[in-house]
Formats: sequence, structure tokens, C-alpha cells
Amino acid sequence: MKKFVIFLVFLFSLSSGFILNAQDLRSKSPDGAKVYFIEPTDGQSISGELTVKFGLTGMGVAPAGVNVENTGHHHLLIDLPGDILPELTQPLPANDHIKHFGKGQTQTTIKLEPGQHSLQLLLGNFLHIPHDKPVLSEKIIVQVK
Repeated sequence: MKKFVIFLVFLFSLSSGFILNAQDLRSKSPDGAKVYFIEPTDGQSISGELTVKFGLTGMGVAPAGVNVENTGHHHLLIDLPGDILPELTQPLPANDHIKHFGKGQTQTTIKLEPGQHSLQLLLGNFLHIPHDKPVLSEKIIVQVK
């Protein structure tokens, strides 16, 4: 669905005589919007699989591809290399460090290797692009036994 929406935007930009870039496709976030972890908590030790519950205030959740004002969908950032955030003006890639929840999911269960792991949430718009004023959680650390 995401590729289809991007393809339609591309066709529109060609037919209208101008090219849109990802910066033009960012959605504004309302003041006070906040994404956070309901579960786990910072510093929590776990064994086995980890249930992660996403919290959101000041905005709603909508699946990728659905363009509704003041909504987005969750992306879970896991152990970002060098603690460097992805480019916040471009569509977020999907990889081992950036998990997409484009169906509008508000929780997941993940399995992490033993050790310390960092987790952070980032809301993306209908095209997986972070909002203009990114809605980004505090980073938490969990310890897997």
C-alpha cells in the first residue's frame, strides 16, 4: 500500500508540472503531542520475550496510507547504531533497528538477545515520514537476562 501511495504522489507531481520531495509531504504535529512507552519501563529487566505497549496523547493512530490530520502510526527504534536517529524529514526505512507498525498497532512482542538494549518510539505520518516537529519518545533502556 505504501509503495502504491508513493507512486500516486509521483504521478500527480509529474502531471502537475512539479516534483514533490519528502519535505513537502511532512505532516504537522499538534502542540503537546507525545508518544511514550506504557510498557516496559526504563531500566526494567526481563527474560524471554518483551511486550512493548505504545502510548500516544494529543494525536490519534491511523494506518500507513491513510492521510488523516493529527494522526500517525508507530515506529519502534531498537539499538540505533551510534545512537543516531534516522533522517527525520524522509520516509523511515524498515530494518532490524526500525520496526514499522503501519497497520496502526499499539503493541508488539519482540525477542531481544541477552544484554542491554535501547528502545525509542517515533510517530510517522501516512507515508512513514516523521511529523514536522517529530513526535519522539524518550529513549528507555531494558536489560534482557
